[in-house]
Amino acid sequence: MDEAQKIKNSRSQSAQAVKKIRSEHFFALTGTPMENHLGELHSIFDTVMPDFLGSPKEFKTLYQNPIEKEHNADAQKRLNERIRPFMLRRTKDRVAKELPLKTEIIRSVSFESDQAQLYETIRVSMQKSVRESIKTMGLATRHLSLLAALLKLRQVCCDPRLLKIQEAQKIKNSAKLDMLLDLVHELREEGRRILIFSQFTSMLEIIQDKMIDEKISYSMLTGSTLKRQEQIDKFNSDETEVFLISLKAGGVGLNLTKADVVIHYDPWWNPAAQDQATDRAYRIGQDKPVFVYRLIVENSVEEKIIQMQESKKALAEAIYEGKEQGFSTMDEKDLLDLFQ
Repeated sequence: MDEAQKIKNSRSQSAQAVKKIRSEHFFALTGTPMENHLGELHSIFDTVMPDFLGSPKEFKTLYQNPIEKEHNADAQKRLNERIRPFMLRRTKDRVAKELPLKTEIIRSVSFESDQAQLYETIRVSMQKSVRESIKTMGLATRHLSLLAALLKLRQVCCDPRLLKIQEAQKIKNSAKLDMLLDLVHELREEGRRILIFSQFTSMLEIIQDKMIDEKISYSMLTGSTLKRQEQIDKFNSDETEVFLISLKAGGVGLNLTKADVVIHYDPWWNPAAQDQATDRAYRIGQDKPVFVYRLIVENSVEEKIIQMQESKKALAEAIYEGKEQGFSTMDEKDLLDLFQ
């Protein structure tokens, strides 16, 4: 089974369907066996080796809660020792030593005045409602409303027009979009081929309009793209200079080594998803140095997301490499800090 992260949710129809397959041997291959929490690792193991790590409830009691919530080094060590004989990890630097250098760069920009005012208005409003909501109903039951509140802040950072409220629609400028266009022009002058990723298809549509205005040739791939291969072929045959890709539609399964620049327009909590997207260009067959840009707005929720990404990466490395330090998980304080 390739791309085994597709069954990371044990309750999904995909995971349950795969478990019905009968085979003498079962191997799972994935670049990201754990993207968000340890329960995903359990789901994959439970498909390959049923009951090896116990039931989901037992796994949560013995390993997941002690490791993620209590930072229990003994529980982490027990889990590492149990799974180590059955995990074969090969990182790119081990199997593709011929790969050129990859350089990661964070580009930051400040809000302009009207965008800053909108962000602050929404931040203060959301901070108050989230705090009251958690106080009266608890963190677990308000998880979705928290994400919805954070979504609004992230949308303001990308472009106010993503917000479907009258005040936001009046603002026609975006500091980050201007930064992106300046960067694209700069890179095109250097002869670079560019991938631009965003989680928001509506943001890609705004960028698409700018590509048309600036007469920049582009391909585009989202979940609604009908002729997917046609868009890929246009980029790979040098017909287009820029490839606009939604993170969900193009994060895996693409070979785009014609590109030597990857731009992540908006950060996401899960660094593994962004790394998978970067690997569309930085993979076997790439013969040029690759530059990876992460665009963020200063003093915003995006800066805090970058910090959270580091803690998630530490969690994954602790499992993959058997390290005893680095576990971190989000609690009420972490969530509320995002609204500061």
